[in-house]
Amino acid sequence: MVDRLAALLSHFSVKARTFQAGALCGIHALGAEEPYGQLHLIREGQVQVRHGRGAALHIEQPTLLLYPRPIAHRFITDRQQGADFVCAHVEFEGGAANPIVAALPAFICLPLDRLPSCEPVLRLLFSEAGSAHCGRQAVLDRLFEVVLIQVLRELMEQRQLQPGMLAGLAHERLRRAVVAMHEAPQRDWSLEALAEQAGMSRTAFATTFRDVIGLTPGSYLQRWRIGLAQKRLRQGQALKLIAAEVGYGSEAALSRAFRAQTGASPRDWRKAAGGAA
Repeated sequence: MVDRLAALLSHFSVKARTFQAGALCGIHALGAEEPYGQLHLIREGQVQVRHGRGAALHIEQPTLLLYPRPIAHRFITDRQQGADFVCAHVEFEGGAANPIVAALPAFICLPLDRLPSCEPVLRLLFSEAGSAHCGRQAVLDRLFEVVLIQVLRELMEQRQLQPGMLAGLAHERLRRAVVAMHEAPQRDWSLEALAEQAGMSRTAFATTFRDVIGLTPGSYLQRWRIGLAQKRLRQGQALKLIAAEVGYGSEAALSRAFRAQTGASPRDWRKAAGGAA
């Protein structure tokens, strides 16, 4: 079976940085100013979670909360007993343009008993969080990254996804075509060739792709290519080399597609993103 996450994570990495391990008592707020999200593991205790003025989310069992994008939220716990948290900032390479971030909802709330495959890693993570071993921070950071990948696996296996890339990767046939685009964006993919990858007729493939992912195959391929181009622009690579790597025959062709996708030329986008001119 094709590895649905390998090419995705090789192009767009995920990093975690643990910042909390222990009890939180009373009210604790996290803003949306920093350019990363959070992954919270509530090990024990009762917690109210609030987002702005909306209704509170009540948590009474061990739970995972994932915020792929910066969103202001606050926790309310008992002032004396509190609740046991282990938390990390999570940084998806490319920020909001990261295709994983774009495919996920604003936040995900999953009881830990719905994540059976995560149990061994979570047990190790909680043990490490309560220790004073040397290298503790580095170990916790890596374990959080593993948990995040396992959560993506679980979301695809459970197929409780909104239309988008992850829903496509969860689909038994479409995922073959999606992975093919991820692994070889430079190839001149025709609708027929992608349908063949999925083992479907041209018409059935096009209709199913649009229904499950929310885009035509051509639009999805362009978004993937432009996402890769943005990554390489941030790294300072030459536009001519980028064009060849992501499937455009010339700088002009890449520039046209880039402007259609982002509203800016590659050079203007790179300047705005703080890259090399």
